[in-house]
Amino acid sequence: MIKPSQLKIDHEMMHRAIELARRGIMTTRPNPAVGCVISKNDTIIGEGWHQQAGEPHAEIHALKQAGAEAQGATAYVTLEPCSHMGRTPPCADALVDAGVARVVVAMHDPNPRVSGNGIKRLHEADIDVLVGVLEKSAEQLNPGFLSRMRHQRPFVTVKMASSLDGKTALSDGRSQWITGPHARSDVQYWRAQSDAILTGADTVLKDNPMLTVRESQWPKTRALPEPLKQPIRIVIDSQNRVTDDAKIFESSAPVWLVRCEPGKPIRHAHCHEVIIDKAASGKVELSALMTELAKREVNQVWTECGASLAAALIEAGYCDRLIMYSSGQLLGNAARSLFDIDEPNTLDKAIRFKITDRRQVGDDQRVIAVPQFMTGKG
Repeated sequence: MIKPSQLKIDHEMMHRAIELARRGIMTTRPNPAVGCVISKNDTIIGEGWHQQAGEPHAEIHALKQAGAEAQGATAYVTLEPCSHMGRTPPCADALVDAGVARVVVAMHDPNPRVSGNGIKRLHEADIDVLVGVLEKSAEQLNPGFLSRMRHQRPFVTVKMASSLDGKTALSDGRSQWITGPHARSDVQYWRAQSDAILTGADTVLKDNPMLTVRESQWPKTRALPEPLKQPIRIVIDSQNRVTDDAKIFESSAPVWLVRCEPGKPIRHAHCHEVIIDKAASGKVELSALMTELAKREVNQVWTECGASLAAALIEAGYCDRLIMYSSGQLLGNAARSLFDIDEPNTLDKAIRFKITDRRQVGDDQRVIAVPQFMTGKG
């Protein structure tokens, strides 16, 4: 039985480890963001977080800072220590070699290469292990990594911007700008957390966006990640309509053109064609695309697209989070709507989302919602 006073300390230390892990959420992909605290006599003697894939993990940074004092100490880790030799040596072995007496783990690692083996290694070395401290908070650090490991698909966020009456553009397609500069700045923060930005050919042809993280629009209240990793831009181009003069090719960040069959080559070194099976609709099969993205180690997908693709993702069950920016404008009946979703026969058949966050962003409102129940895949 763990004393209440010890549980309080465990929570405080793990909370700090989670804070440290957050520093890596924009730079560690495809690896998960992980934080570690090493404590002795209730005093922190070492801290660390995973900063980039291929570099030392959180435990290694914390052990280095703790030095010889790690002998007999307690390590707090937000994710089960790895036990396999990857691009870096196993962290479980490093904890054992350092003589750590106790390890507190927020959550098991769902990666099949770890999945309990790290904890097993610690037990074999007679290290006291406690698992599950602040588990829910730790899970929120890496929704994409967890989705890829548990469901073999990335975590998908659908972002939309609309007027107060739920319109995304005038009837002629003009939409710049429905929301204000603070909302557009907020989008940069979300883009930077994502492995990829997904859009459709219609958006590329009509709006001609670059879909990059723009330092000039970065929120002033947040630190710019170092290094700033530009997400992959993924364009669903079922009918091979995107040409090499699109603005999306002006950046050196990778572009993946998702097509059902090879098209005219795009003469840009950073552009790659991804061939995905065609669905009965004649468009890219979304389930096959999600599987392929997971195979390519894409954890989080941020979607900026039109009403048709947004609706297709939602109806197929591939919207894990919906982020809506709403301005105070009214665009009228003829303006374009948010989603191309058919009206349900009855209200109880409607697709439902649960609002988890609502806040003011400049002159606009930002709402975050998650599916309450879905009939699709995933």
